[in-house]
Amino acid sequence: MPLHERLKRTLSERILLGEWAPGAAIPGEVELSAQFNVAVGTVRKALAALVAEGMLTRRPRVGTVVTGRSPAHSLRFFFRYFRLRGTDGALLHSQAETLALFEETPSAEDARRLGIATDEPVIRIHRRRSIEGQAIMLDMYRIPVALVPGFPRDPVALPQLLYLYLLDRWGLRVTAVREELGAELANTEERALLSLPEPAALLVIEETSYDQAGRPCLLATHRARTEHHRYVHEVR
Repeated sequence: MPLHERLKRTLSERILLGEWAPGAAIPGEVELSAQFNVAVGTVRKALAALVAEGMLTRRPRVGTVVTGRSPAHSLRFFFRYFRLRGTDGALLHSQAETLALFEETPSAEDARRLGIATDEPVIRIHRRRSIEGQAIMLDMYRIPVALVPGFPRDPVALPQLLYLYLLDRWGLRVTAVREELGAELANTEERALLSLPEPAALLVIEETSYDQAGRPCLLATHRARTEHHRYVHEVR
């Protein structure tokens, strides 16, 4: 990855983690150059990319300012926004409720996808997502324990934004995601959790996330009702 692209991702992570709040001016090019030990030209390219994406803007006599916006087509979409949109295309914010959180040995298939042995434990997280009080999606995550030492076992301790939590606490950066989409009938438990009639179909998203070294670091399965929502995938 080019150096300016790595720097761009580092700067965007600072913005998403709230180190630079919306409306705040970030340090100048020379200061950032010294801070990250890169050339001023590299800083200029990284900032120009973030301006083009809408995360930063240039203001006369003020400098480069955080806008508070995050482009929906960027990988940063995974960090902050709900995976589904309204039928009008509007971004939706959901509330996550952790239903279960425990340590287990992975299935043979999960171990293969994560590139670990079947006796290496993983953290398994079950969540239910709701919009305005209506349950919409069930999430199941699997993360190798070796990547997140000290991961809490209390569901209440888990924050809303899981990907940002992994980045902030363990420096685990998701830099690429592979998805497989399908459809399945909801089982009895899923119908109860999502208040669905029988029969009912669910959109199923199988997701493998990769870290900055290109290694699989997290598996996620999302099972969503889509009567009033749409999964949107944009390629730019």
